[in-house]
Amino acid sequence: MLKMPRGLLATALLAILLVGCAPPGIVDRVPDDDPTYLLEQARQQEPEQAAISRLEAADILARQGQRTQALEVATDIDDQRLPVEYRLQWAMLLSELGESEGEPWAVIQAAQLLDEIEVPRDAGLILRERHGRALAQVDEHRAAALILIGVQADTDREALNDPIWASLSRLEGPELASMRDETDDLGRGWLALANLVRESGGDIERLFMRLDEWRERNARHPAARSVPEDLIALRELRGQEVRHIAVFLPESGPLAGVAEAIRDGIRAHHQSAAERNGGVQLSFLDTSRSSIDALYEEARNRGAQVVIGPLDKDLVTELENRDQLPLPTLGLNYGHGESNRAQGFFQYGLSAEDEARQVARRGRDDGHRRSAMLVPDNEWGRRVGRAFEEEWRRLDGTITNAVAYDPRGSATESTRRVLSGGRPDMLFLLALPSYARQVPPTLDYYNASTLPIYATSHLFEGRPQPLLDHDLDDVNFIDIPWQIPDAAVGGVEALPYLSSYQQLHADADPSVFRLMAMGVDAYELARRLPQFQLMPESELNGATGRLTRAADGRIERHLPWARFQRGVPQPILAIDLLGTDLMENGLPDSEPSANGQRN
Repeated sequence: MLKMPRGLLATALLAILLVGCAPPGIVDRVPDDDPTYLLEQARQQEPEQAAISRLEAADILARQGQRTQALEVATDIDDQRLPVEYRLQWAMLLSELGESEGEPWAVIQAAQLLDEIEVPRDAGLILRERHGRALAQVDEHRAAALILIGVQADTDREALNDPIWASLSRLEGPELASMRDETDDLGRGWLALANLVRESGGDIERLFMRLDEWRERNARHPAARSVPEDLIALRELRGQEVRHIAVFLPESGPLAGVAEAIRDGIRAHHQSAAERNGGVQLSFLDTSRSSIDALYEEARNRGAQVVIGPLDKDLVTELENRDQLPLPTLGLNYGHGESNRAQGFFQYGLSAEDEARQVARRGRDDGHRRSAMLVPDNEWGRRVGRAFEEEWRRLDGTITNAVAYDPRGSATESTRRVLSGGRPDMLFLLALPSYARQVPPTLDYYNASTLPIYATSHLFEGRPQPLLDHDLDDVNFIDIPWQIPDAAVGGVEALPYLSSYQQLHADADPSVFRLMAMGVDAYELARRLPQFQLMPESELNGATGRLTRAADGRIERHLPWARFQRGVPQPILAIDLLGTDLMENGLPDSEPSANGQRN
């Protein structure tokens, strides 16, 4: 997990606080005090004194370098039991440990104090900055940006430019627009900068022309005085804008139907984005008629700069084992290898394994430790189930029972077996809609209605069917933004590439709509391949999720979460974990084919 630097000011202020403001008995203790003795004492003491003893133990552990244990102790302290003069010390210690140990939820927990007691200005600035950085780490970028802009308004610190920009650059237009009434002139300057970058559509020359104009109009703005590093890095891409894309897709054979849906998405989005894409040219080449090397030769002869495709998993595997490719390439699948070797080769697809790993991470973030698994008894189920189990165990979770079911049968017996293998506190479900709808009622029958269910996108057909999906109520699942627009924050109007969505969604068969969305994102990724090569930390908020690149060039999708309520998907957020509105804290007043694609 990313660890955010604290900066010299925060460090200096914290030192002042610890020396000058801490209650007696914490910093005055000699370094060889025994925290174990204090923790043992706490078990015998009244709640208020026990909380003080645990705080002292956490402080000693931190000063002795045992920071992981110190964080565990500080996190478990009930700060409501602490006298007021100790609560600030607890919050400063917990937030500092959470930040340094890469545990953002500890920082967020500490920042709740800002709403509960009056905090001195310098301490408040430290807590607010840490809070903003922590929110960014859990992908609450709107709240993070607002908090950090508020801190910058009080300090004028240019050092906050990069974290502010990192969050703003991950927001879509409607989210940016919704922030205008919640910030001041400084914030509105940031929003104008974010909008001009979004509207540049990947045209680097246009971007820097508009950036220079913005800096002239906002000469005193911190980002005008010191442009964020990510924007400066884009200068190296001048002259490398992608103007010609070759698309390698089959026009016949077993993957022709999948290819057609992806092709439709690429074409529709290309037409929709024609005004902002600067005249990008597309060349479609048939992989069912030529060898991959012949296709590359033809693409180069036509003047293509990058390639989208191929789709076939075996062809992707062949390419990932080469040292380099004739042109930068975005494969539309993932190879068989554990990693991608080829320089300039990116791989992108609708991977069920990626979804399973994301489900595992969310389940652990929600505090679950013992998961049961219900997956189909076939190659797909084994592959996706293995991905979930490996990630779950990596996160120190326990599998209570893994049940492989017959997709053609009833869910009654398999659900009973899930419950017979132990005491799970969640269920990982991999199932298509007709099977998935049987599972919650069966859990009810076996008196397990409160067992949380976490599922992949495969249980949702992609269109509202409240009567059919009512049986899925309270099931949590992930899906691409375009497939669950009503579960998106901001609704349909906040979707990425709204005009393309409206054009494709009007007549699309729900069974292929995800593939069309994949075509849209493939087009946008291809136009940004030089940027992803130069800046590996680049992200794309796309139709199929937030897209990032792994170290080996594989594109990873980060999907939004939804929960069925009355048969309709509704949004759920990371914020739900604490059951509080984190945005208020610290704000200033003012079944798939063998190729991994569903067909």
